[in-house]
Amino acid sequence: MTSEIGSTVLGYPRIGPQRELKRALESYWAGRSGKEQLRETARTLRAQSWRELHEAGLESVPSNTFSYYDQILDTAVTFGAVPERYRELRLDPLDTYFAMARGVESTPPLEMTKWFDTNYHYLVPEIGPDTGFGLADRTPVERFQEARELGITTRPVLVGPLTFLLLSKSAEGAPSSFAPLHRLDDLLEVYAELLRELHRAGAEWVQLDEPAFAADREPAELEKLRGAYRRLGELTARPKLFVPTYFGDPGEALGVLASSPIEAVGVDLVAGSTTMEVLSGLTGLRNKTLVAGLVEGRNIWRTDLDDALSKAATLLGLAGEVSVGTSCSLLHVPYDVEAERDIDPQVKSWLAFARQKVEEVVLLDRALHEGREAVRDQLDRARAPIEDRRNAARLHDKAVRDRISKLRPQDADRGEYTKRRADQQRALGLPPLPTTTIGSFPQTTDVRKARAQLRDGKIDEATYNTRMVDEIQRVITMQEELGLDVLVHGEPERNDMVQYFSEYMNGFVSTLNGWVQSYGSRCVRPPILFGDVSRPDPITVEWAKKAQSMTNKPVKGMLTGPVTILAWSFVRDDQPLGDTANQVALAIRDEVSDLESAGIGVVQVDEPALRELLPLRSERHGQYLEWAVRSFRLATAGVTDATQIHTHLCYSEFGEVINAIVDLDADVTSLEAARSRMEVLDDLNEVGFARGVGPGVYDIHSPRVPDSDEIEKLLGAALEAVPAERLWVNPDCGLKTRGYEEVRTALENMRVATERVRGSSRS
Repeated sequence: MTSEIGSTVLGYPRIGPQRELKRALESYWAGRSGKEQLRETARTLRAQSWRELHEAGLESVPSNTFSYYDQILDTAVTFGAVPERYRELRLDPLDTYFAMARGVESTPPLEMTKWFDTNYHYLVPEIGPDTGFGLADRTPVERFQEARELGITTRPVLVGPLTFLLLSKSAEGAPSSFAPLHRLDDLLEVYAELLRELHRAGAEWVQLDEPAFAADREPAELEKLRGAYRRLGELTARPKLFVPTYFGDPGEALGVLASSPIEAVGVDLVAGSTTMEVLSGLTGLRNKTLVAGLVEGRNIWRTDLDDALSKAATLLGLAGEVSVGTSCSLLHVPYDVEAERDIDPQVKSWLAFARQKVEEVVLLDRALHEGREAVRDQLDRARAPIEDRRNAARLHDKAVRDRISKLRPQDADRGEYTKRRADQQRALGLPPLPTTTIGSFPQTTDVRKARAQLRDGKIDEATYNTRMVDEIQRVITMQEELGLDVLVHGEPERNDMVQYFSEYMNGFVSTLNGWVQSYGSRCVRPPILFGDVSRPDPITVEWAKKAQSMTNKPVKGMLTGPVTILAWSFVRDDQPLGDTANQVALAIRDEVSDLESAGIGVVQVDEPALRELLPLRSERHGQYLEWAVRSFRLATAGVTDATQIHTHLCYSEFGEVINAIVDLDADVTSLEAARSRMEVLDDLNEVGFARGVGPGVYDIHSPRVPDSDEIEKLLGAALEAVPAERLWVNPDCGLKTRGYEEVRTALENMRVATERVRGSSRS
């Protein structure tokens, strides 16, 4: 490693190019393999990543970016922030870790929420006045030593102390005046201890991530940042400190870090629209390394290297040293575009996954420090796909654009809610506290096998459809036996709630191996939205009609909303996001109308990502929420009052978008509430929410099955906030990742608890 950082990335994917970690985790959790097999898979994946990054020419390779589940959970375990209820389980360290992530039968897991404005989920630490911080786990040191044994000196990466505490919640029983940030001084002592250990182990640099400062922060929090990095920077025996912020503009925090005694600062020059201007006025950078995040870490388009070099050149006089890096960790993109065999060749030429982005970083850094002539041929080759994409006629569809231009304000409005509610009750005849599920049912081995056989040409479409209909019948029969009120068809034909729809829309392409971690072992393949979007033919109508023909109870049509389709796709960056959202909304609107025409009286349009895309700075909230809400209403406003529109949101800090949830104007909103013990209902009441609401009573992201007493208590808490005539009963989220045995038991417990509460309400 050089005395400066040099070219680098802030992190790298960790699930394995073929999802090796996912398979190893699920095998271990199922009892099919042991700890050593899991650890060996992890060691192999770490070694592969370190070697790959080193051999690609990076001058600084990160370590400690691997995780069995989540980096925030890792940080909590490293510094001893393990709540007592998990210690009391008397499990070994690895199983205690997984209990915090997934729960066990007797103990629910930690709360889970989104990592800033991404689709990655983190586990929320619980910090109280008595949390016993200490260096309880030395994994960062061990990973550094593990890489060095391979001949690679790495830069250990840690979540910064401010971000860790700002993302934590107060432990149960803590005084109302307490905030986790009050424990900063105590935590810094343990960070200092770990930095000293890493120094003794030979680490020259350590990276402390502080993305929390790309969001709005109070002056007191900025002062905490100043004090923390003065304290850590003044340690005598320590590695050099590199503190990146990312996901947006760090604002005043950048000046705080520039004036601190740390050695390097990292900035996101992709999402940070005003950061370049701020940098020019910071004299404190003159004796520091500036790591310029010029290569996009969250999207998959090739970098315009000419534009990036122009930015980089303006930085050379602003800092003691300028290095090229990624805007954030490459955790958010797939491994390698060359693994895509079937993708459209022209679109493929426009793409850069993690391995290609590493190549871009190395090339940019060489061009910056050795001159463009040293890499002229590579720059010329990189320029061609940028120009090809910029000029591609296939990006634009005149019919789509003409339709958008003719939209009127009333196209996004429905009738008055009280009238809609009366019409829907007459049409549906539902009991108090109607029970339902969010949409998907378990995807069995047979279902996945049939989909693979169809894709590989081993069965024809007629055979595949017959198997899916059989599965739908199974799901409908189970729900009728359980006594649920509004049924779903279970979505056996769908691979993913976004990818499935993208495969039937113009303007998208899908990948075969473009897997990205969402949480734990959960991986998704975000589709690539490259051009104007339209829906040439109905997508879900025949499946919904088939399911409705099997029962006299209402069956929900299940769709994904425009905001979520954007959030969980890699989206074109050549036009405003709101414009793309309107195109997707019109495609969904056509599907909603066709479902209604086919006799489907309840249509659910899921928007779990509404909060996810919320800009980190409040000054940008209004513009985003305006187009996000409008796109949902545009998708759902083309039906009669008697058709009931549902939406679903999950694993977000709902309070920040609570008014937008009201403005969606859905007839029924279901949302995650089990882990947070119905906290969201207070937020809804504060803003006068007066429509149907289904707070989740069954946390489907944990393997534990709640009993009927637990669900009854949750319903009791819900009824304290929501009158029975507006309350729905449902799980937190879809059941795709669970097994049938546990699902049947949980839903039976849900029904039993609901009947008890209905009885209590009548009496």
